[in-house]
Amino acid sequence: MSIKHWPEQERPREKLIQQGAGALSDSELLAIFLRTRTQGISAVELARQVLTQFGGLRSLMSASREEFCQGFGLGDAKYTQLQAVLEMSKRHLQEQLMRETVFTSAEHVRTYLSSQLRHSPREVFAVLFLDTQHRLIRYQELFMGTIDAAAVYPREVVKAALQYNAAAVILAHNHPSGIAEPSQADISITDKIKRALDLVDVRLLDHFVVGDGSPVSLAERGLV
Repeated sequence: MSIKHWPEQERPREKLIQQGAGALSDSELLAIFLRTRTQGISAVELARQVLTQFGGLRSLMSASREEFCQGFGLGDAKYTQLQAVLEMSKRHLQEQLMRETVFTSAEHVRTYLSSQLRHSPREVFAVLFLDTQHRLIRYQELFMGTIDAAAVYPREVVKAALQYNAAAVILAHNHPSGIAEPSQADISITDKIKRALDLVDVRLLDHFVVGDGSPVSLAERGLV
């Protein structure tokens, strides 16, 4: 049955307007993005089939162009539309951080880092460079590794901090497995970078590990 024949409170668009986007399931959100029915099935049913094929929303959003376009009812038009939506979200969050003090917007920092790193199939090590008021100067991905490791050089972090005249930095990296628990290697490299930054009077505020769910803060665990 077409979505237009559903009860109004169950239609994804009407539900979003009345209850907010957070009230929608993954398939309902994707259905709004897909918009149209295909081969006699509703957009919601199409969304469910796509999520089943990819194994979830995270895998769909991190899929390459070739992988994405192999999905049922998908193609280049939907792929470019999705990439545009993701990039707009990243830029919106970045603009917020450039206007605000990160200490008063910790959740914005977490959300921004998740949008940047959560869907990467490889491990990425990034740095937020901050001014004296702890507002964002620049976000930069400094190192990229394999699916389970990244070579991180403290001197490159220091070099970039001096280049941007940063007063403080926040480190971040993702775990492609989705498990955000910090490893001993994560703790060790954090300490090495902190000692290197201390030599040039740049503060290391935190190191976030990004996976599924909320990024884990090493500072909150007393590890910075």
